[in-house]
Amino acid sequence: MHEIWAMAALWIGLALIATLLSIWFRIATALSEIVVGTVAQLIIGALIGASLGADAPWIKFLSGTGAIVLTFLAGTELDPVVFKAKLKEVTLIGFISFLAPFLGCTAAAYYLLNWSIPASWLAGVALSTTSVAVVYAVMLELGLNATDFGKAVLAACFITDLGTVLALGLIFAPFTYKTLIFVAGSAAVLYLLPKLTPWFFKKYGNRPSELEAKYLLFFLFGLGSLAVWSESEAVLPAYIIGMVLAGTVGKDHVLIRRLRTLTFGFLTPFYFIRAGSYVSVQALFAAPLALFVLFFAKIATKIIGVYPATLLCKYKQKEGIYTTLLMSTGLTFGSISALFGYSHNIIDQQQYSVLVFVVIASAVAPTLIANAFFIPQYLLPHRKDNR
Repeated sequence: MHEIWAMAALWIGLALIATLLSIWFRIATALSEIVVGTVAQLIIGALIGASLGADAPWIKFLSGTGAIVLTFLAGTELDPVVFKAKLKEVTLIGFISFLAPFLGCTAAAYYLLNWSIPASWLAGVALSTTSVAVVYAVMLELGLNATDFGKAVLAACFITDLGTVLALGLIFAPFTYKTLIFVAGSAAVLYLLPKLTPWFFKKYGNRPSELEAKYLLFFLFGLGSLAVWSESEAVLPAYIIGMVLAGTVGKDHVLIRRLRTLTFGFLTPFYFIRAGSYVSVQALFAAPLALFVLFFAKIATKIIGVYPATLLCKYKQKEGIYTTLLMSTGLTFGSISALFGYSHNIIDQQQYSVLVFVVIASAVAPTLIANAFFIPQYLLPHRKDNR
């Protein structure tokens, strides 16, 4: 038993190091956890020829739980009022932000890199994403999350990632009777949840037993199990559950804060460090062309697709460029999609390593450029107050 506690201490220690690095270098914690996982696996493998134990059942469970709850929390960030008020705008920008890189990166992987058809589709899915975590962190830091502009950008991110999650499930899930049961069961639960949850929380909530968290985890695990049984992905229902409960659970800031403490403090480090541990540095050095082709394909298709859409929506030039660059970021769902592909033998380790590296690069480069040169200063709350 002491081996498990020692392994747990190692992983939490790595998570602590990753958090400190994220603070020192002002980058997303998820990004630093992926990098720490990669470096730790490389060092441990070189020194003692061992691994981080990423395939241990208990680590796989905690990692999967982290991905599910993180995906749910991302869904709850949707602001229903802003979404309804700017439905056409956010739908157009979000859908094009998904479709352009999805098709462009799939084509680049197939025609330029000679990847197989399933691997090319997986590349398109993984690189079509927009990082809600990165965009939300930027908006929160600048105060733009309180503005209609910031809320609209976040809503567009949800449309993009919803497209990614649906594509992941629809392309790679076999259509059998299990699929029909999964769809029917999910539809029934998603219809009932917005009606049942407010009543249930009002009658039995606000107790030290944390009933709300158990209630949510029950449905997340239940539909996640049904999704995996139907050979789909557990994060698919989690994201949609978050979206349908955005107007209820999403407004309960105390509950969301408690769930974030559980998720970011304990669960997601296991997911992102595990994802990073699968990255092969040797494979990256062996495939520089693939790195360049896929990174260029993602950024170029995002710009070609999103920027004209912002102009159609009457965005000013700086707002359009800033939105385009933020929509070009990728991290959470990109790494989830890549790990899904690797775990299901759709892509090999070299392809997985390339995709994760491109996902990380897309989380860093567009954000740095956007914040250095294209922040719409006139939209910042303190600027409005000073007028």
